[in-house]
Amino acid sequence: MARLRRIVLPGELHVVVHRGHNGQPVFIDEHDRDAYLASVREAGREAGVAIHAYGLLTREVRLLVTPRDAEGLGRMMQSVGRRYVRQFNQRHARSGTPWEGRFRSAVIEAASQLPAAMYFVEALAEPGADDVRSSAGHHLTGQADALVVAHPSFWALGNTPFEREAAYRRYAAEGPPERQLAAILHAAAHGWAVGSDGFLATAAQQAQRRPRPASPGRPRAAQR
Repeated sequence: MARLRRIVLPGELHVVVHRGHNGQPVFIDEHDRDAYLASVREAGREAGVAIHAYGLLTREVRLLVTPRDAEGLGRMMQSVGRRYVRQFNQRHARSGTPWEGRFRSAVIEAASQLPAAMYFVEALAEPGADDVRSSAGHHLTGQADALVVAHPSFWALGNTPFEREAAYRRYAAEGPPERQLAAILHAAAHGWAVGSDGFLATAAQQAQRRPRPASPGRPRAAQR
């Protein structure tokens, strides 16, 4: 079966997941994480992609971004790959890419999904994962992170930074429903969109492809 074209919608929220090849580590130490974030900062600026949240796990990266145009996300990830892989291989005396093939992504409806998408990307559902470095501190405790650009829907959580941080802390303490996190992960893994029926209809029209899996089973024959 032919692979569906990636859905990238200008001005919309996207979750990105990029994993290590065969589950191998993509970060060995903090120097690697610093180098990756520096690559994201430069590549995002050049490609016109805003970074709203990130999570660097030992074996994968999660990003929450908004591209300015349909090509921006691909340009950014290609640039990050070139910059980071070169440094990673030089430091650790290796060759080849540490990443699996293509990065995975999903289009997310910000109005209904932003807090859940942030929670997923920042790996807040990974208790005891000491090797996670994320933007959670920026959103939960006000530890300023120059890489992070607030999404307009995050501003809607409160009138002041303190109110927004408090609202997100309350949300993170309870956590989104497991099915919502599972839907975001599944959509990112398979290139779907997540949101209301109206959002999905708009995504389908703009992307010129279906935004979610086809319903199982064969269509019913029309009754005569």
